[in-house]
Amino acid sequence: MSVSHQLLGLGPAEMLDFDKRTCSRQGSVGDIEIMDGFLKGFNLNYDDTIRQLDIYYGIVKRTILRYQSPVNGLFPVLSSDNKVGSVRDSIYCAAAIWSLYQAYRRIDDDRGKSHELGQSAVKCMRGILECWIRQADRVEQFKQNQSHQFALHCKFHLETGDTVFGDDEYFHLQIDVVSLYIIYLVQMITSGLQIIFVQDEVNFVQNLVYYVERAYRTPDYGMWERGSKYNDGTAEIHASSIGMAKAALEAINGCNLFGDVGTSWSVIFVDIDAHNRNRSIFETLLPRESSSKNIDISLLSTISYPAFATHDEQSYSKTKQKILRKLKGDYGFKRYLRDGYKTMVEDTERRFYTKGETKNFENIECQWPIFYLYMIIDGVFKGIPDQVEEYCQLAKLRLIRDNLGDPIVPRYFYVPKESIEEEKQEPGSQARLMSGKGSDSEVFLWGQAMYIIAQLLTSGLVHLNEIDLARRYLPTYNRPRRALRYSAFQGTASDLVVQVVLIAESHRLQAMLATYGIQAQTPVEVEPVQIWPPSQLVKVHEYLGVNKKLGLKGRPPRPVGALGTSKVYRVCGQTVLSYPLMFEVSDFYLSHDMTLLIDDIKTELHFVGKNWRLSGRPTMVLLIREDHMRDRKFKELLDLFAELKKGHCDGLKVRIGRLQNLISSSCIEHLDFMNHINVDLNVAPFRQVVHEYSGYQSLTDVPKAIVFNDPFLQVKEYKEQPTSEILEAFRNLEGFYAKCQLLGFLLKREGADFLVEEDLTVQEALHRMNDQAGVLRLWGAVRYASSLLCQLVDSISPYITTILVNGKQLTFGVVGKEEVVIDKPMSPAEIRDVIYSKVQPYDIVQATLQQELALYCGKLIVTHPDVFDGILKIRIGWVLQAIQLYMDITKENVNENFQLSWCSPSEVRRLLQIVLDIGEHPDKLSVFQRRQIEGCLCRVPTNFYGKVWHVLRKTPGGIIIAGKTLPQEPTLSHMTLSELNFALQVEIMLHNIEHPEYIQIVIELLCVVSTILQRNPELAFNGSLDVDQLVESAYQMFQKDFKAEGAKHGDNELYPFFNAPAATTTGYLARAVVNNILQGDMRFGVELNEFSRAELCVIQ
Repeated sequence: MSVSHQLLGLGPAEMLDFDKRTCSRQGSVGDIEIMDGFLKGFNLNYDDTIRQLDIYYGIVKRTILRYQSPVNGLFPVLSSDNKVGSVRDSIYCAAAIWSLYQAYRRIDDDRGKSHELGQSAVKCMRGILECWIRQADRVEQFKQNQSHQFALHCKFHLETGDTVFGDDEYFHLQIDVVSLYIIYLVQMITSGLQIIFVQDEVNFVQNLVYYVERAYRTPDYGMWERGSKYNDGTAEIHASSIGMAKAALEAINGCNLFGDVGTSWSVIFVDIDAHNRNRSIFETLLPRESSSKNIDISLLSTISYPAFATHDEQSYSKTKQKILRKLKGDYGFKRYLRDGYKTMVEDTERRFYTKGETKNFENIECQWPIFYLYMIIDGVFKGIPDQVEEYCQLAKLRLIRDNLGDPIVPRYFYVPKESIEEEKQEPGSQARLMSGKGSDSEVFLWGQAMYIIAQLLTSGLVHLNEIDLARRYLPTYNRPRRALRYSAFQGTASDLVVQVVLIAESHRLQAMLATYGIQAQTPVEVEPVQIWPPSQLVKVHEYLGVNKKLGLKGRPPRPVGALGTSKVYRVCGQTVLSYPLMFEVSDFYLSHDMTLLIDDIKTELHFVGKNWRLSGRPTMVLLIREDHMRDRKFKELLDLFAELKKGHCDGLKVRIGRLQNLISSSCIEHLDFMNHINVDLNVAPFRQVVHEYSGYQSLTDVPKAIVFNDPFLQVKEYKEQPTSEILEAFRNLEGFYAKCQLLGFLLKREGADFLVEEDLTVQEALHRMNDQAGVLRLWGAVRYASSLLCQLVDSISPYITTILVNGKQLTFGVVGKEEVVIDKPMSPAEIRDVIYSKVQPYDIVQATLQQELALYCGKLIVTHPDVFDGILKIRIGWVLQAIQLYMDITKENVNENFQLSWCSPSEVRRLLQIVLDIGEHPDKLSVFQRRQIEGCLCRVPTNFYGKVWHVLRKTPGGIIIAGKTLPQEPTLSHMTLSELNFALQVEIMLHNIEHPEYIQIVIELLCVVSTILQRNPELAFNGSLDVDQLVESAYQMFQKDFKAEGAKHGDNELYPFFNAPAATTTGYLARAVVNNILQGDMRFGVELNEFSRAELCVIQ
């Protein structure tokens, strides 16, 4: 029997009656002849093809098209709903209709069917567009603030197109829906359908690109419209939403919305850096869906049809296997674990769940057969016949027929109330019932749409290339090359060469470089090509998508990243190249550190080489300023240029040369939309510095950096002095650091506009001190002044987001004071508010130092993620303490009072790397010192949080740490072993401990307890587990054996124990646990199978 028959569940002789008025010249389902279909190749003749297409045409008319709104073309979720149209379901319905349209295009005489189908799809896609255009003001607001209050709605009235649910009634923030629309918009336009009619609509779609491009940092409510699996109204960053956005950006880049008859202003442009952030973060998250959802079936449509968001075989296979292992059932797939939706124990009167309620849904989650159809389609695209056959058989068992004999896909299967307890005890043992929704009386239209697509593919009536014209299922390097005017994603060459152009600020700087054999060009020499600052490129892009009628302002003024500045642009007849953001003169002091700049150049070169996905080579401008000449480490920059001249940079291939010779092989982007905008750009290109003398001798005119030793005077005694005395001290004292402190006192007392000298306010004086201290590399003073000016380091927001999506959290705060946890992406303004309200009041300099460390951690986690293994929450204040401890221990500076704030930024970054990788530097530290530093970082061994979970399961009274209790309930009910939230709860408990070395001992103890319990599964605690008592008991035994005296390290009387090797402390901790057993604090007789081995939570 054919695959088609298997899915239909029909015998060859079964006949169905069709409505001849709407489906003329069509066969019946029973007319499908027995054939081998997909599994053994297609041998359809013309008549067979027509007959089968007519059958599916009839099914589509009766089970899908009859429910399309005649007004706006939208579809409801269920056929019985004549009020609410769903955007997601409408897109899939349009996709199914379009797929049949594509199949009919093979037929010469289809009697108008293909035209009708194509226009039905167009009507739906345009209906969605029109509903959204009416909310253009929300798109503009969302571009500035990614809040659910400004999200495009996903539900509209089927007749009026009006909104039906307010922002407080329904969670409309579902980025994957907008991304899905963009993907199918591109596919349908590529097939020849005209969906976009006028320039207003082109502008709006360009703004939809801006809407989704920040998916990587936008918590949303995901495919299931609930956000967190706890259904408590909390949004999360979802891998499925990010993956859909990545696929959408890839698909629409360079797409002409008017198709083959398009013009230059109907082309859509994508920020390649935004695409890259979504790509890298999506692949980092896989196979996890979100913080609360370890896995989710929504990822299937992301890694496979229709998004095909990853072509990394390892990521794809790992995610798919996890879906099959965790979510597959006999009736369909679960959406995610502990999903209570439509279960018999869900309280439908409440919108949200109570804390711990998700435990009630374990093992009785509804199963959705629609995802069998996704697996069939995946098998076709991946060329896996066995998978297609397997899921055809599974689907056949679950599909039903209506009274006309049409196949119907049930929405879900649920466990009946009377079988719930048995199913919980033995999952999979009880029969499930079909939902009333998705039956012959209430058709589940999304399911019907996927059925049609799966059938057309498996029957050979449509080829996969005909429903994926963008070739999304192929890796970018295997997609057909587009000989177009605009850049396209084409994959990365295995031997990619990064082109480098050296631009010198002046002729005399060029001459100086030439004496070292470094050939650079000046801005005048590269003319007519112009060198632009990246800020000017931002200004040009702000006109992209502007539409005054709709109130749309175009691209938000976001910086252009390293990939964007590696393109050559043609703008209004000019050829333009932009230098990277790191060469922009910044108010923040990091730009004054030459070593940091050199490291950033190398990092950026490798970043571009690794992440370049466009046709043509990347071309980077390295801008050399005369200010660089003043730096004492300028020779190191020359050494880097000499290395680049040899054609490599730490293994990366580079080609350094004249710009005129490199343009032909560059990636060129034509910003043709500017040709139709009647504005005066007023762009300020980078200008060459002109001197009276340009020869080598005139380099003596460039002042060298002064070696200035700033005395780090503390002037706290002036804090309470009268303002007049502070002003007098300010005028008389010499040190920059001291003057900054005095200005700080005046700023707090008198305000920023208070005059410290004639025509010089406090604010102006601080800016002057900041600039001068930066030039002189007086890092303590410049950090102090920057903090008083409330400055924020450039690009901190995306780097914090990078930390978050790598499964970590971040905190800002001074040790011993309140910490603020950053667990979701924040805007720069929000980050500034946190730092200057929670850090600066307690430590002025730490307000800037903590920014530095957050930035460095964000960069390190990309290049060296292994150094963060075992660290779940990066507590910046504690990291600072760890670095200061390391400096005190190793005496790296001869000055015993030397502070971290006096170090250069590059030195701070070096120390951070050492502390994070302290295991590679064991010789310098004692055991106690290593425990101190690792305790500051709260680093734990592999599987630690899973071990704590098992300990907690055998501890009815909970685990007591530093007087705080981690209760067994509702912790075990509310959370699961594999989710991040449990691990975070344990980490919070550990940080209740005051001394960092004690944290490490407690971690060792919990590992010991876990090992004992796992080796002796019959044991369990009677009440609580007090770790402080066990540590004290272990220390008493250690002291007795070694006759150790206390108080050998400050006031820490446990120092001898904490300084003992791990093998020693582990032995005594184990003895303490055994003594606890002998004293009767533990019980026997726990059933062995009660604590079956579950998947351990590995927090990296």
